Amino acid sequence: MNSTRAPQPPTGPGPFDWVGGQAAVRAAAGLRRELRPRPADSALLDLAGNDYLGLTRHPEVTRAGADACLRWGAGSTGSRLVTGSTALHAELEAEIAEFTGFEAALVLASGYAANLAAVTALTGPGTLLVSDAGNHASLIDGCRLSRATTEVVRHAAPDAVRKALRGHEGPSVVVSDSVFSVDGDAAPLPELSAACRTYGAGLLIDDAHGLGVLGDGGRGAARGAGLAGAPDVVCTATLSKSLGAQGGVVLGPAAVIEHLVNTARTFIFDTGLAPAAVGAALGALGVLRREPERAERARGVAGEFHRRLTAAGLDVTAPDACVVSVRAPSADDAVRWAARCRDEGLAVGCFRPPSVPDGISRLRLTARCDLTEGQIEAAVAAIARTAPRG
Repeated sequence: MNSTRAPQPPTGPGPFDWVGGQAAVRAAAGLRRELRPRPADSALLDLAGNDYLGLTRHPEVTRAGADACLRWGAGSTGSRLVTGSTALHAELEAEIAEFTGFEAALVLASGYAANLAAVTALTGPGTLLVSDAGNHASLIDGCRLSRATTEVVRHAAPDAVRKALRGHEGPSVVVSDSVFSVDGDAAPLPELSAACRTYGAGLLIDDAHGLGVLGDGGRGAARGAGLAGAPDVVCTATLSKSLGAQGGVVLGPAAVIEHLVNTARTFIFDTGLAPAAVGAALGALGVLRREPERAERARGVAGEFHRRLTAAGLDVTAPDACVVSVRAPSADDAVRWAARCRDEGLAVGCFRPPSVPDGISRLRLTARCDLTEGQIEAAVAAIARTAPRG
């Protein structure tokens, strides 16, 4: 009788022992991250999440998600090209394309997957990718995976984009966030589009932080810039911020969307978005159509944070949407500042290298349209009171 002996553990250094050294380096630099599960009924005032329109717990949105789960099941059961595509997915794609002004849409399991799909499927060897230095990690990873030639250009600089495109022979695509997630500033989309059209380049916009808060009634930055539906513009977005659900979407010409269905690996080989998230996003779109003032209110709250925190003597960036950045002297100061805010009942984001392209640590606040005057006042007071001194 043959017997199989279990493999013995190594006696020398293990293949993953090096991760302990990396952990020590991160700890010494004040860059250690940790998971902090939140309870369902947290008493903290949340200025760290991305629920810009206050829809994550809106009864119409949660009911739509629950109803979709009860009807279609807890999961989508497979990739969308096999069994994972439901009538609900098609309904959401039609609704969000019409809402934003694009010809067609494709829903994926996350905003990260949507960016990887769009960048890698629309470029390749021989393509020049021009990428803003402040772009989100998902766009950066898409550029790396695309096998295209990538040129990273100065942040929000159309002249640098023109210089990169000038003289290139062959296909080219310019990639930019619409609203940059660190400082909350908006990309100069009309100027970027003009540069692209001068040199025959495509424009790919990540509207994760623009959908729901920019454009008429929150229809997005591309719609606001008059670029939605253009044959040379493709847009991605997430369903997990303003729409309070989860998932990602690529918007663009129907031919581009059909191409992604056939070539985008993060679409073809990934399980489809769960029905509950699809239903919740549809519910959120319904609320936003009915209450477009939510977008303007959210931007107004961001403006109030900027005005009041600046008046308190803090270094605050002017927001173009709902992200407000408050600079800290160092990574350690940012961590301690965020912790003191938690002690004051306030959850804030804490951004440190390598997440910040300029190397400057900061607190990152996200404005919500449902914040009351009292909550805004209390948040400003807590941030100012706990700010690093000296």
